[in-house]
Amino acid sequence: MIKKRAGLAALAVLGATAIALAGCSSNSGSGSNSGSGSTNANGIVTTNGSEPQNPLIPSNTTETGGGKIINSIFEGLRSYDADGKPVNEVAKSITTDDSKTFDIKLNTGWKFTNGEKITAESFTKAWNWAAQKSNAQGASYYFENIEGYSADADSELTGLKVVSDDEFTVTLKSPQSDFPLSLGYSAFVPLPSSFYDDPKAFGENPIGNGPYKLASKSAWTHNTDIKLVTNKDYEGKRKPKNGGLTITFYTSQDTAYSDAQGGNLDILDAVPDSAFANYKSDFPDSNVNQPAAIFQGIYLPYYLDHWKGEEGKLRREAVSMSINRKQITSKIFDGTRTPASDFTSPVIDGWSKDLKGSDVLDYNKSEAKKLWAEADKISPYNDTLTISYNADGGHEAWVTAVANSISNTLGIKAEGKAYPTFQEALDVQTNDKLTGASRTGWQADYPSLYNFLGPTMGEGSSNNYSRYDSAEFNDLLKQGQSADSVEAGNKIFDQAQELLLKDLPEIPLWYSNVTGVWSADNVSNVKFGWDSVPLYYDVEVKK
Repeated sequence: MIKKRAGLAALAVLGATAIALAGCSSNSGSGSNSGSGSTNANGIVTTNGSEPQNPLIPSNTTETGGGKIINSIFEGLRSYDADGKPVNEVAKSITTDDSKTFDIKLNTGWKFTNGEKITAESFTKAWNWAAQKSNAQGASYYFENIEGYSADADSELTGLKVVSDDEFTVTLKSPQSDFPLSLGYSAFVPLPSSFYDDPKAFGENPIGNGPYKLASKSAWTHNTDIKLVTNKDYEGKRKPKNGGLTITFYTSQDTAYSDAQGGNLDILDAVPDSAFANYKSDFPDSNVNQPAAIFQGIYLPYYLDHWKGEEGKLRREAVSMSINRKQITSKIFDGTRTPASDFTSPVIDGWSKDLKGSDVLDYNKSEAKKLWAEADKISPYNDTLTISYNADGGHEAWVTAVANSISNTLGIKAEGKAYPTFQEALDVQTNDKLTGASRTGWQADYPSLYNFLGPTMGEGSSNNYSRYDSAEFNDLLKQGQSADSVEAGNKIFDQAQELLLKDLPEIPLWYSNVTGVWSADNVSNVKFGWDSVPLYYDVEVKK
């Protein structure tokens, strides 16, 4: 989900943590994907998802399970269209003369679903709360460039100034050319005054201002599903064409796929690898396989023996060169993945496939063995190399293939290490309890090269699970953010990536396409966005 996050956003691309769907609403009607024919404006769309890791507080939701929900029930200053282009929502205008101080004027008439008017303070107070160290929010680093931010102690964001109910200004510590682009991310949404009375309770039953709202106070059944209904007062660009959304948390993608085949699930946004060869024939007129802003890899944390210092650097390079990405993406993923040549995504403006040092991502058996032997001279490696993953996310086949490729190339024992749910796998990473490698993935929060780099490997990021700490890399990130244009910043981010190709705090594997299917008998007008998430508000339910 920056994180969806994301988003995502943010770390897990695929995951689910609960029980299979036990009956969905019955939808019927005409239908092509064009949306023509008779439709039911009150019909409920059913889709797959995963149990959120945390209560539904926008600034602490950095994984895709929660991100899918947060983005449905909140609206920020901006949103993103299907191609990732930002469009103003609550914001009437966002202007700047120097990319350091921004004047933000709001459209009038926006309200939360409890009737409270949305004002400039709805944003400034929420951002201040999210940025405070004592509140320990996973996305607090999104506010680090605002004047007054401190990662070491609670500190007022002095760069936020309310001009009037409908206007506020933001002053950054340094110019940030892509700041307006980032404002569609969920960490920047407004919050109602009731949030501050009891944030924990709010997280169980959030009050938003987006296209959907919780169907009731008991709408979120943990580890089962969450039921959303259309917010009739919503007047933004994402006006729903349906009556609501039920997101079911599956323990198995195969089960979800079977439900989609049986017409019991309207939309599945992650086809399991077991169905890659057949999903187009199973859903001949209702499938998608298109590029998305999703990166996948593995990493080996620096707190483990053998994976730090010069020995660790050699071993990371050896592991990277021992993985036959072309073979795995062809045989396991049936063309739904593309071998990675960097740490971002080809759908993002500024992406480059010709970075210096990217040959470390090529399969090179002889060089891999040589590097591994050099590392063994420093300290012999007698362990089994495990690759952790969540069993509910459809990762077993590729993790096994990657482990076999490493084993066969380096002559060591490598194998997968499954955790039952995404939430359990993520908790192990968050608490620095890994005993070997782990899968990693990033679904962009907003369409920027920086969003793939800073949140996952930057200093202080809650998603920097490898615990990478490079002053040179962090300085390049700051330089890129301070550039006077997005294009100039991207050139510096390429330099940062070339450093990453030397250090390999993450080992890139491939870019993901979004591979999804839907029930043509139940729904029409199904589209998937730049970040792989279906545009639920556009879906039409057939009578």
